[in-house]
Amino acid sequence: MLHLGAGYIIPAKDVVLIADFESTTHSKKTREFLQVAEEEGFITDFSEGNPKSFIVTDETIYYSMISSSTLSKRVNFAYNLNRDE
Repeated sequence: MLHLGAGYIIPAKDVVLIADFESTTHSKKTREFLQVAEEEGFITDFSEGNPKSFIVTDETIYYSMISSSTLSKRVNFAYNLNRDE
């Protein structure tokens, strides 16, 4: 499981991409992708107005106030924990 902030948790196995919001939104293509996703209703915002990262799953894009590096560490920890079981 991956905690995204604001008490929201998703299955770590559903994560396709974790990206840093600030550095990736310099790209016009990324901004367009996120804009279309928002217009289509695919974005769920848990960032409380301060997105530091976005997480892509098959069905939803989540904005999080937690940094992409912290979320990546959490996913790796969850993956390793499940692998050892």
